[in-house]
Amino acid sequence: IMSILAKIAEIENEMNRTQKNKATAHHLGLLKARLAKLRRELITPKGGTGGGTGEGFDVAKTGDARIGFVGFPSVGKSTLLSNLAGVYSEVAAYEFTTLTTVPGVIRYKGAKIQLLDLPGIIEGAKDGKGRGRQVIAVARTCNLILIVLDVLKPLGHKKLIEHELEGFGIRLNKQPPNIGYKKKDKGGINFTATCAQSELDVETVKTILAEYKIHNADITLRGDVTADDLIDVVEGNRVYIPCIFVLNKIDQISIEELDVIYKVPHCVPISAHHRWNFDDLLEKMWDYLQLVRIYTKPKGQLPDYTSPVVLPTMYTSVEDFCLKIHKNLIKEFKYALVWGSSVKHNPQKVGKDHVLDDEDVIQLVKK
Repeated sequence: IMSILAKIAEIENEMNRTQKNKATAHHLGLLKARLAKLRRELITPKGGTGGGTGEGFDVAKTGDARIGFVGFPSVGKSTLLSNLAGVYSEVAAYEFTTLTTVPGVIRYKGAKIQLLDLPGIIEGAKDGKGRGRQVIAVARTCNLILIVLDVLKPLGHKKLIEHELEGFGIRLNKQPPNIGYKKKDKGGINFTATCAQSELDVETVKTILAEYKIHNADITLRGDVTADDLIDVVEGNRVYIPCIFVLNKIDQISIEELDVIYKVPHCVPISAHHRWNFDDLLEKMWDYLQLVRIYTKPKGQLPDYTSPVVLPTMYTSVEDFCLKIHKNLIKEFKYALVWGSSVKHNPQKVGKDHVLDDEDVIQLVKK
């Protein structure tokens, strides 16, 4: 049998040879779907579970968030990691697992943030070479990815790394496509588009779905979406992760060049060696992580501002807060008193569905 890699190369070649226009959109959609299926086979071996982690390779998730660092060997990634961990680290926890080290956990604005080196993702990991597969499984669990680039040759590297990560179903700085998709048992393909489509029509949508052996489904396109978007939704295993491009070695360029870099979206220029601009980097990391800090106040005492309970922006209800502390806490929960921007009065009595804001103070009252 022709190897998966050979098949992928063949399809990519055919896509490159095909002119992009209305007449070929249909054919290109089909090729893209085939490509996506082959790529999935590479990352998840047949018979395995989705995103299977390797034997003994899973870094224990400690702290409130996890940041993965990716970069070519010579860009100063390790210097950046050790200097960040050195300056802000409170735990020099070197957890050696079979494949990777955790350079450390840093404490920033009261949150514990795990820094992870993701070695060997670049060039060929998505083709299942080496240990790439396990590293990818970990990369997909990160809350933020930092791509470290050499400021003197950033664009080529940036494209390569983005391409690799995309190949593993990691979508950087993107929102999930606005597509409603529901499989059914019968009734054929029910297709609706709420606005004009520049790339997809009923036929192309049906072709892509047929490639996945899906013949009964409701599909609603709520924006001008692409074939790639549709494939992402059907594959259903994509992860959407924010990403910052860290341009290192700015000590080697002029001020004028630096001004230009500052205008590039999602970019932070630094010098890992001289520890320049780390504040900016940390501030942007904090913005992109979107964490919410909740301070606890024991009855009759002042709030503890040193160790907040840190929650992801999507899950900040009082119930989420209780679960983060201990799963049995919610059983004893009667109500909570909250001070801060999420309430109208300070304090205000709230139930478990109340949604908390950053830096709110909470006191739990048990049954």
